[in-house]
Amino acid sequence: MSACELCGEAAAGRYLCERHTVRLARQLAGLPTLYSEVGECLVPRRAGWDDIVATKSSAGPRSPLNEDVLDTVNWGRAAEVVRLWRVDVQRERWPQHGAPAPAPFAADCRWLAMELEWIADHYPAAGDLAREVGELETMARSVVGDPAPQRQRLGTCVAVSAEGVVCGAVISRLPGQTRVQCQWCRYVYETGLDWIRLQHFQGVAS
Repeated sequence: MSACELCGEAAAGRYLCERHTVRLARQLAGLPTLYSEVGECLVPRRAGWDDIVATKSSAGPRSPLNEDVLDTVNWGRAAEVVRLWRVDVQRERWPQHGAPAPAPFAADCRWLAMELEWIADHYPAAGDLAREVGELETMARSVVGDPAPQRQRLGTCVAVSAEGVVCGAVISRLPGQTRVQCQWCRYVYETGLDWIRLQHFQGVAS
């Protein structure tokens, strides 16, 4: 075996050439943000970014969600695919270990990205892994468009701890996102009052 599983070019004895290894690393890094935006696209936007958007339909036959998209392109499906690849890679690399503990989608993507050199060198299914990750990216982009969405900085978290200390971590959101959780203190901004308080203390424009 000396050719890349994806393009057939010389790969110096590896399963993936350098170009496709780098591409797979980029795709794994971008999938969590991309699928967060897919989730936003599933909900019809009836109001501005600082208003609550309903995620359940009123009585009647019509769902507020794009069900065709929901059936084929969603965070849960992407997370399941990536999780299965992580389990298989770990089983191949460390057969003496059990299955990895449950982890968030982003953590599984990050774990695979950290193992890419081993995957490209030693994992016979590297080509299939790269193809499936590429398909996940393509499906998500068919919903959110191109280029991939960029997170917008809103300011710093104004949540106060039980000890009276303001968190101060950076708060960011995807375009149109109406519910944001601080990655440091885990406070969730989702009500009108939350957004008003955040804006009041640092002048974040809508």
